[in-house]
Amino acid sequence: MFLVMGITGKVGGATAKHLLAQGKEVRALVRNREKAAKWADEGVQLVDGDWNDPVAIAMALKHVEGAFFMLPPVWAPSPDYTEAKAVIANYLDALAQAAPPRVVALSSMGANRTSGLGIITALSLLEQGFRDLKLPTAYVRAGAFFENFLYGLHVAQGGTLPVYYNPTDRKSTMVATNDIGAEIAALLTGPGWLKHRIIELGSMVSADEIAAQWGEVLKVDVKALPIPRADWSAAFEQFGIPKGQTGPAEAMYDAVNSGCMDLGVAGTEHVRGATSARDVFSAAQQAATA
Repeated sequence: MFLVMGITGKVGGATAKHLLAQGKEVRALVRNREKAAKWADEGVQLVDGDWNDPVAIAMALKHVEGAFFMLPPVWAPSPDYTEAKAVIANYLDALAQAAPPRVVALSSMGANRTSGLGIITALSLLEQGFRDLKLPTAYVRAGAFFENFLYGLHVAQGGTLPVYYNPTDRKSTMVATNDIGAEIAALLTGPGWLKHRIIELGSMVSADEIAAQWGEVLKVDVKALPIPRADWSAAFEQFGIPKGQTGPAEAMYDAVNSGCMDLGVAGTEHVRGATSARDVFSAAQQAATA
């Protein structure tokens, strides 16, 4: 039995899918059983609760062979990242009550730094919080998700793909969420290890390459178009981030553009993704036209 946090999200769902494909039993902590109903239909054991409840987390951890942890995404965090710190504290409380044989945590490229990260700061705090765990722990520092570019299905037909990456020919680490789930499942079920390890997951890809792969899928010429830095705040507000609270999201992309998401941090392992952006975009197009 393996515990998967965030099963109704992209990475948690991908992790559960790969575990189930291996014939493993999966348990999930869920706040909304209706939202997770499809997983119950696939045999996942649902436990009521969420990351705000250390007692429920500890109950879900009992008798598992391994556990996957992640933080809920918060695009407009408080200045001191109170939300992330509270969840991390709940995880540590639960792990003190019911420690599994191994833990895998979703992190991000750039989480080795402690400042200038924007919303990636939450994942740096997660790694710092888990640092003293006395059990085998792996941090999967994933690159930016290819799925973040799925808006291209609607906007790239016009020949441009607006991006926050500048310059657009500069490469940074990117990966498909399916590959993240595959790596987490492999870590949970594969050979054991001692102490802590860090896996950088993904390949170096540029915004220009992302645009070109959308072009191949849409069969039009697509160019990446950097959004002017002065327009970022307004752009993020259009995605629902409250006015005056876009700073952490902007800082994240500033960090990416400065090289924060590059591979090769000392003391880490590297796993290359098996799924290309083109694969992700093609699947999205097929689903939209089915």
